[in-house]
Amino acid sequence: MSYRSLLRVAGVGFFPLGFLARLPYASSALSTLILLQSSTHSYAFAGLASAAQSTAIAVGGPVVGALADRHGHRTVGALAALANFAAWAVLLAASQGTRASMLVAATLVGLTQPQVGPLVRVHWSRLLRPHGERRLLSAALSYEAAADEVSFVAGPAVVGLLASAGPLAPAVLIMALIATTTLPFALLHAHRDLPRQPSAEHRKPSLPRRPLAVMFLAMVAMGAVFGAVQTAVTVYADTLGEPGAAGLVYAEFGIGSALTGAACVWLPQRFTLRARYLTFAAVLFAGMVVLFAGAQTVSMPAAVAVAGCTVAPYMISLYALTERLAPARRAAVAMTIMCAGGPLGAAAGQALGGSLAETHGTRGALLVAVAVAGGALLLALSAVVADRGRGVWIADTVPVGEQGAPEPEVPARARPEG
Repeated sequence: MSYRSLLRVAGVGFFPLGFLARLPYASSALSTLILLQSSTHSYAFAGLASAAQSTAIAVGGPVVGALADRHGHRTVGALAALANFAAWAVLLAASQGTRASMLVAATLVGLTQPQVGPLVRVHWSRLLRPHGERRLLSAALSYEAAADEVSFVAGPAVVGLLASAGPLAPAVLIMALIATTTLPFALLHAHRDLPRQPSAEHRKPSLPRRPLAVMFLAMVAMGAVFGAVQTAVTVYADTLGEPGAAGLVYAEFGIGSALTGAACVWLPQRFTLRARYLTFAAVLFAGMVVLFAGAQTVSMPAAVAVAGCTVAPYMISLYALTERLAPARRAAVAMTIMCAGGPLGAAAGQALGGSLAETHGTRGALLVAVAVAGGALLLALSAVVADRGRGVWIADTVPVGEQGAPEPEVPARARPEG
């Protein structure tokens, strides 16, 4: 019922265009790796450029979010799409030049990356929250998590298929998607209204620093889990002598996550944000333990399929908390700051997982995933305990799915000045 209502609110065209619009983000790292490895015949340099691009995405994302809060999502979304299209053209040209120019161009692609996922979540919040549609907002966040997961399965899969036609083909496809989906999506479906101008008395509402830092670190942990599992699956496929199987096995991880993410809309309404965050952090840790043990005793594909089901509920709780905590006029920058932790964590997870995999194989990489998920659980425990003691920031009275419930006020001390 909730998903059917989303179709009524947003329109049918919103969903296919919105899904295609996020594929460039999901495909950019692998496309850059393929393009630059072909040009330099060096996996080390291509990996370095891809890592620089991921870091640039983490740096540029909050800038895009801040500009969107200030100038409106439609204007900033369209300009980001145009800038990213130009950056990809520069990268294609630089792939025939020096390594320095390739590195700069790859970084530009990351800095200009359109923030479709974070900004569309803010769009849903601004569309539904004024009407008290909290249950529909829960459905929207569940859908967005599922759409993200499917995009990160479909994007790399399409890139892998196109790479057989030539190393330029994936980059050309990304440019085509930016022009035909990302740009039109920003122009047609981005939030039309500029944020209200703040009064002279309170011109710039401050972000809740401590809770936002917790959400950022939680997303860093999630990204590190992704990076470590990707590395483990790659090593597993190499040991079988079938490197191409890595994509298929990892697809199970994304598909399981997408299915549970879509199912989160049916969680009980009394299941509060505080409880969801702590519960799903524990579930994520349990999933990584199952993955580590199952890969050794049963099979890697079966363990990946089970572990993938524990990812999306945790991520949805992070998005929901960030949406609830941020001042309305700074929601975009808060969401992009939180999401910036993902690529940073993924890069760290890949680096550490790869290092341990050199000596311990898949077990070493999976151990990173277990350790990071354990850290995420400890972070959630400490945040919830601190909040219960002081009542600082985790809204516990009204869950995201409570239809028609009043918007809880965030205590003044949750929004420190400066």
